[in-house]
Amino acid sequence: MPRKGTKSTKRFNSFFCAFCAFLWLACFAVVAQDGPIQKQQQRLNSSDVEERRDAIMRLGAMRREAASRAALPGLKDVSPLVRGTAAKAIISIGAEESVPYLLPLLDDKDEFVRRESAYALGLTHSRSATAALSERLLNDKEDGVRGAAAIALGHIADEAAVVALVQTLEQKREKNVFVLRAAATALGQIKSRAGTAALVAVLGNEKLPSDVRREAARSLGLIGDPTAAPALKAASMSEDPYLSRIAHESLKQLSRG
Repeated sequence: MPRKGTKSTKRFNSFFCAFCAFLWLACFAVVAQDGPIQKQQQRLNSSDVEERRDAIMRLGAMRREAASRAALPGLKDVSPLVRGTAAKAIISIGAEESVPYLLPLLDDKDEFVRRESAYALGLTHSRSATAALSERLLNDKEDGVRGAAAIALGHIADEAAVVALVQTLEQKREKNVFVLRAAATALGQIKSRAGTAALVAVLGNEKLPSDVRREAARSLGLIGDPTAAPALKAASMSEDPYLSRIAHESLKQLSRG
């Protein structure tokens, strides 16, 4: 007669079967996850620009490191539409790796690529991008790129960017409202008192658009420098109700210390 299995043998067999089932499910999950990535990788070989762009967008939307790595070839695509789209799609590989890939794109000949790369660098929150973004803010010929650089600097919140942001607000040649507003907002996000004087000057300049002055008032509240109180008090009595309200709220922030 066959020997009956011991309890320990039965437990081992049960464990082994369960382990094998786990491995099978794990492998199936990996294949299921990698399948969509491989599908989009294949689409990157298409001769159609729109299909390649769509593939890059789908890879970026996965928000997975493997998907972002699959999107890396898009940074060197012949089409600026694809290169610019790839900028944000690769950031899931992490700031340490993505920033070196993105920085060269700030010098791309196409405005869309430079602009999208600036936005992407802001999303990395990496201070290693501060210098290059500051240079774009001060010297790029396109308003959209300068504005994107200012927004990115605000997201990074590196005090080293204050000099470039202040220069942007002070230089008379900067006329674009979007750029001025973005620079004022970024100073508030950085929260350095080194930006106070420039923001006070903007707030008191009635020749500037109201929305730029409003952002200056809001940023002064975020910075919390008490020397801004007189300018905020004056602005709180402005005929512009939105500016008046923002200045009043900022004053309250100052009082809370």
